[in-house]
Amino acid sequence: MSLNIVVLAKQVPDTRNVGPDAMTPEGTINRAALPAVFNPEDLNALEQALRLKEQFPGSKISVLTMGLPKSAEVIREALYRGADEGYVVTDRPLGGADTLATSYTLSQAIKKIGKFDIILGGRQAIDGDTAQVGPQIAEKLGLTQVTYAEEIISLSPEDKKIVIKRHIDGGVETVEAPLPLVVTVNGSAAPCRPRNAKRLMKYKNATAKAERTPEQNETLASLIETKPYLDITQWGAADIEADPNQIGKAGSPTNVKAIKNIVFKAKESRTLTSSDEDIDNLIVELLNEKIIG
Repeated sequence: MSLNIVVLAKQVPDTRNVGPDAMTPEGTINRAALPAVFNPEDLNALEQALRLKEQFPGSKISVLTMGLPKSAEVIREALYRGADEGYVVTDRPLGGADTLATSYTLSQAIKKIGKFDIILGGRQAIDGDTAQVGPQIAEKLGLTQVTYAEEIISLSPEDKKIVIKRHIDGGVETVEAPLPLVVTVNGSAAPCRPRNAKRLMKYKNATAKAERTPEQNETLASLIETKPYLDITQWGAADIEADPNQIGKAGSPTNVKAIKNIVFKAKESRTLTSSDEDIDNLIVELLNEKIIG
């Protein structure tokens, strides 16, 4: 029996390169000013999806992303690794969304995709570290959710049950849940496999309409006509029937005050000998300053 799998993927700013122009005057991330990467934990989620596809032949993996037109790059990366199709939700009114507005937009897109058995996504994105979007999507769709997943141990489409190993504070937990459901995957889960050379050649010209230049439109028109899989599906707010009051800045109660790149520096240093007296004095000082104890 085959599965319909939706993988949530996000193109995020590389947080290792945060500079003074990383934030707009409106308090949102200036994504155009930062290098973009595939959110690491979403790659872990994709690997779990690919393993399910191998286990259940005929399964389909649909990758969904929301962002600027250039976020179609994560769809291509997923296609290179084994995904079957992708959807890019991009529209100017969607800009500046916090987790509440983002989860609403993605849940509307998932409804439009239609039938699904499991929704997989990374535990959190490195640009926000909130771990809120996956659980919020589950709530909006009325689905069971399993978070902090490390491995899908077993899945029975007939019984509509899944067994998942979770990594939680203090140890590991194994849970059973009904299908359909939302699963968020830890970065400690299996890493995603590399690109497949044949798939890279097949999908290297796959693009979404919004990211194409007029010249590319002319060049790719005939190619897409013969190879429709090269046309990555693109939706705007109207296509997913989104409420204008629940998307973008309008639907975001969260405001970011500032984004800073902070480097911790020691104010002072001290060189100690290995004598018992020096060690004892240091411990007493740390206890008195309530740094330890």
